Amino acid sequence: MNTEAAPFPYQGPRDLQETIVSALKQVVDPEVALSVVDLGLIYGVEVDDEAARVTMTMTSAACPVTEVIMDDVEFELERVLPAGCLVEVNLVWDPAWTPEMMSESARRFMG
Repeated sequence: MNTEAAPFPYQGPRDLQETIVSALKQVVDPEVALSVVDLGLIYGVEVDDEAARVTMTMTSAACPVTEVIMDDVEFELERVLPAGCLVEVNLVWDPAWTPEMMSESARRFMG
């Protein structure tokens, strides 16, 4: 198992961390063709016996695909989490997203 740290704050069972990161990397912002993880939109994930709580943002409050992305996050996590574990996606605007939050590879991709 890969024991490298998640690219966002993670609290929960270590055996689910890599699975959760991989699932979130499947969620792509269709406007820029990059994952929400590489864009730095995931501010944190907390998992306990009852739920996985994702705190995230968008690149802009005017993002026309906010609901699609949030639904995709929920879908991808429900696919990999234990049965009965709820998924809560919390959209926040503070701190505001900046391009510096992107991964190095995303910054290269965006030029």
